[in-house]
Amino acid sequence: MLLLAVETSCDETSVAVLRDGCVLANAVSSQVKLHEEYGGVVPELASREHLRNLMPVARQALGQANVTPQQLDAVAATRGPGLPGALLVGLRAAQGMAFALAKPFIGIHHHEAHLYSPWIGGDPLSLQLESFEPNVSLIVSGGHTMLVHVAATMEHRVLGGTVDDAAGECFDKVAKLIGLPYPGGPELDRLAGEGDGGVHRFPRPKLNDDSYDFSFSGLKTSVRYFVRDNPGVLESGRQLRDLCAGVQAAIVEVLVKKTMRAAKRLGVRCVTASGGVTCNSGLRSALGQDCKIKGYDLRLANPVLCTDNAAMVGMVAHMRLANGMTSTSLDEEIAPGHGGEGFALVVGRFAVLQITEGRVVRPDRIGVPVSIVGA
Repeated sequence: MLLLAVETSCDETSVAVLRDGCVLANAVSSQVKLHEEYGGVVPELASREHLRNLMPVARQALGQANVTPQQLDAVAATRGPGLPGALLVGLRAAQGMAFALAKPFIGIHHHEAHLYSPWIGGDPLSLQLESFEPNVSLIVSGGHTMLVHVAATMEHRVLGGTVDDAAGECFDKVAKLIGLPYPGGPELDRLAGEGDGGVHRFPRPKLNDDSYDFSFSGLKTSVRYFVRDNPGVLESGRQLRDLCAGVQAAIVEVLVKKTMRAAKRLGVRCVTASGGVTCNSGLRSALGQDCKIKGYDLRLANPVLCTDNAAMVGMVAHMRLANGMTSTSLDEEIAPGHGGEGFALVVGRFAVLQITEGRVVRPDRIGVPVSIVGA
């Protein structure tokens, strides 16, 4: 089966072509330089850049794969969550292509794409589910932070998520606060690696509560007050590195301890992690150390697949079609809501619970069976 997938949920325009779960091409156009002068993603500019880049990126992917549109068997795209305008560009283009080619269209939930990215590996990249085992998965990025219990392939439920800022957002906002260049997260990680995380101890929000939820807005505020009261910290290279290390240590400790706690309580022997923040060296190291001590298998998403990309979107679309799940209506709208909205507890082919507008809703209350996450 030949499948083309589109990802435009934020500021990366990506198109991938897959054959039977093997990635033939994964073209990505980044907008980092465009948004650099603003210190963050400007939604309107992101949407315009997607409009400008999507067709050239699609042609690039098809060319690399040596595939024509007429050879495709299905088309997929991210439905959400994400920036509404950005999502619309990719979703409507993919729906239009599916309509023109008279091929099935599959709308994919962005979190679900990240969820299965740790099971993509090899060269060329391909789905590696032969070694799959039940796991607790940490999805952590600039827009989302959540823990998910994956009981079986295509069977998962959200355990908890951020109640305010995501971990990546905290990294980026602290970086901007202390004057680091955009994107600030990678630069903060670099400086943290040269500092001492024990010099400045910042709050660990929700570390010891009984939930699987996260909160990072208070940590960000704590850093703001610390810098206000200690302005000299930004003028000393050593103190700045120690500050970055202290912030990173606080975020990483919360992420790792909550993940380990969930794995222990649920009795799984495998932990996975994905999303842009999974590129953070401190997080990768801490997860590796804790999993080794506790005897858990650890699968981290390939750094190439940590940031937004269409290969992971296409892989989930392939899994859905391979499992006999129905295609998505060409009239389907975007689902830009954050957190767990639209991300369902799935058992087999039918959702048991769906989170809508922050509330857990039973499918029989919605009026129709919900087939799969993001369906």
